[in-house]
Amino acid sequence: MVQAFDPSRFTVLLADAQDPWHATVSQLLAPQGVRTVSARTGREALSLIEQRQCHVAVLDVDMPQLGGLQVIRRIQSLQQPPPAILLARQLSAQLLHEALGLQVFSVLAKPVDFNQLLDALARVMRRRYEGRWPA
Repeated sequence: MVQAFDPSRFTVLLADAQDPWHATVSQLLAPQGVRTVSARTGREALSLIEQRQCHVAVLDVDMPQLGGLQVIRRIQSLQQPPPAILLARQLSAQLLHEALGLQVFSVLAKPVDFNQLLDALARVMRRRYEGRWPA
């Protein structure tokens, strides 16, 4: 059952085709009142973002159909695109430079370190949404 988007409840988009970590992150965020939505392809992630279905997007660089950087480029034209956290198996100077140019909030290495991801999510939500991140 798909839940309707509730803008008063923080929602994090988790977009990654490969890793089964979505459920773990959802379980870690749920006690804080944070909802997660998942996407397995870049096109699915783009659609959810365009429908304003998330407050922050966690995007894998290597998703099928559209990679994370491609999704970020496409959402730049939105009035208020959500901040993005990028996940990558290989961190390179070129990737970091490109991410910086697209104003990606953070780039994290895969496999995902949950503490780093949760810290990045808390920082981006506090900064973007003025301290309204659940304590």
